[in-house]
Amino acid sequence: MDYSYQQYPPKTWLVESILVTLFCCMPLGIVGIINAAKVDTLYNGGQQAEAQKASDEARKWTLIALIVGIVCHLGYVTLNFSNMATLLGGIE
Repeated sequence: MDYSYQQYPPKTWLVESILVTLFCCMPLGIVGIINAAKVDTLYNGGQQAEAQKASDEARKWTLIALIVGIVCHLGYVTLNFSNMATLLGGIE
């Protein structure tokens, strides 16, 4: 990607990172929040390329946290249904 010139600041991903941290995967979401918090500071400091890289990192960690969170939640639900089926099968 060419990070040499931008007229507008890159997306921070801060809101998305916070939501993913609260509802999906806290450790990975925090990494997203840290990178998201850097975007505006770097951009306003005249470091547009670094701001874009921080935005890209925030996006990456937010999406990774979302995917890990969904997989873990689905595994948890599957395990609960499996346990419930085992318990109900043993009652007969």
